[in-house]
Amino acid sequence: MGPGPRTARRYAALLTALLAILCGLVATPAATAATPGAATAPRTEATPQAAAGTFRNPLNTGPDPYMTFWNGSYYLTTTQGGSIRMWRSSSLGTLLEADPITVWTDTDSSRNQHIWAPEFYRFNERWYLYYTADDGVDDHHRIYVLESDRDDPAGPYHFKSRLTPPNHPNDFAIDPSVLQLNGRLYLAYSGINQYQHNGINIAPMSNPYTVSGNAVAFNAAGGCPEVREGAEFLYRNGRTWMTYSTCDTGKPDYQVWMMSLPDGADPLVPGNWTQHTGAVFSRADDHGVFGPGHHAFFRSPDGTEDWIVYHAKTTSVNTYTDRTTRAQKISWRADGSPDLGRPLAMGATQDLPSGDPGAGTYWINDDARSSGAGTVAYTGTWNSGTGCATQCFWSDDHWSDRAGNTATFSFTGTRIALLSVRDTGNGIAALSIDGGAEQRVDFYGAIRTGETLQYLSPRLAYGRHTLRVRVTGEHNAQSGASFVSVDRAEVYTR
Repeated sequence: MGPGPRTARRYAALLTALLAILCGLVATPAATAATPGAATAPRTEATPQAAAGTFRNPLNTGPDPYMTFWNGSYYLTTTQGGSIRMWRSSSLGTLLEADPITVWTDTDSSRNQHIWAPEFYRFNERWYLYYTADDGVDDHHRIYVLESDRDDPAGPYHFKSRLTPPNHPNDFAIDPSVLQLNGRLYLAYSGINQYQHNGINIAPMSNPYTVSGNAVAFNAAGGCPEVREGAEFLYRNGRTWMTYSTCDTGKPDYQVWMMSLPDGADPLVPGNWTQHTGAVFSRADDHGVFGPGHHAFFRSPDGTEDWIVYHAKTTSVNTYTDRTTRAQKISWRADGSPDLGRPLAMGATQDLPSGDPGAGTYWINDDARSSGAGTVAYTGTWNSGTGCATQCFWSDDHWSDRAGNTATFSFTGTRIALLSVRDTGNGIAALSIDGGAEQRVDFYGAIRTGETLQYLSPRLAYGRHTLRVRVTGEHNAQSGASFVSVDRAEVYTR
């Protein structure tokens, strides 16, 4: 028998990549190329579907993701601070370029600031959106729930209630999620208990918007003493698996630990849960991934695969900034427990979830390699090399501080995203599509981060286009130099 559809897709993607590399080896360098391989003649255009079966992270520039696939689309929320926004896409590969939908803002000053970690669940043909917010004081964070007006995860929503366990009527509470077990609902959240200020608590619910009893505290293990948060649940192989994040989320050691409960056991009895030893998902320095956690799980469109969506950073600095949303497939061990694997490098090319219709995306590397109909050419003298290692796609990038130097991506598609290093010595670039008006973009970052989204173009008519990146030689007052970094472009063809 021949290969199945997913195997065939992988063969096609590999063949496309090999052809792209071979084209890059034999193409004639442009006269203005600064380094060997920095510019190539246009290639014979591949069909847009050549790399339709793959995607690369990030999916979103925000932290604390929650995602589900419903009725033909993925729906994603991340922490935005002053509102709740949702991204909807038919393919995982196009979430980064999806337009956000603002599904909630609030005029009540007691709960309209620091809106964090929204999650949404469907009960009885309505959607319930759980989140935490405060009045500007962190310790005033409380948990709230919205109800949709119709059967649509994107709303509209109306305020339903505050969720308050009787034994914690006025206590700090964040990171709500819903445990669904034996036909009953339970609110899991992070809040004050005898073990941590941010500790795991579970309380019974009588319906999706009412807490009906006291919260029970869990003495959950973890790699750091200060935090247990973001509990999420998997149900399989005769057990409920509760995974949760530990360590302060700013640390590079933020990680995921796990407990499990046998079917039929009462989840409100802490002794019924078995603590599993050690982290089940943690930093991968060799992949340039730090602080992976605050995750959720979702199923592939055809229901055959389990996936984790999570945030992580490309820097080992202790910081709350620069956390981005990523996803990857998980598996199951012979003993029935979930295997979350190791976090993949930001730009690692992955197969799309089974049943995903395909994004029609492809990448262009800074050295002119491409998995589709794209290339890049340089004018002026650019530095290039592999010094950025795991912070760059294919471990290499180009950079220049010479005013007037340009890097021009030529691509066939409808939109292009530019990702590269932000750093303390970076400056301002001027970007233009198809020779049009320039838009100034500051590549400076107070902390060096890799594969950072610098620019997302407007939507374009499908066809051949160019994105020109011009070095201005200027920088803001905080930056020490005017370098512009070119690394990876992600092209969208639909």
